[in-house]
Amino acid sequence: MVVGKKLLKRAVDRNRVKRIIREQFRRERRKLPACDLIVRLAVKAAPLDGKLVAGDFLALLEKLRRTCAKKDER
Repeated sequence: MVVGKKLLKRAVDRNRVKRIIREQFRRERRKLPACDLIVRLAVKAAPLDGKLVAGDFLALLEKLRRTCAKKDER
């Protein structure tokens, strides 16, 4: 997991984002396909809202599930 210093200057904010992502992954990992994931913050989160970050990450995990399900159908 990578949260660059350019996007979030304060270590407290970077660690908070990492903590939120790890917790959501821990809750959802049984539902995920067996694969390696790399999580990298691409844009700066304007208001660092935990629910918003968690929701965005869960949306990405859902997209991953759908993509892998399509591959399994082929």
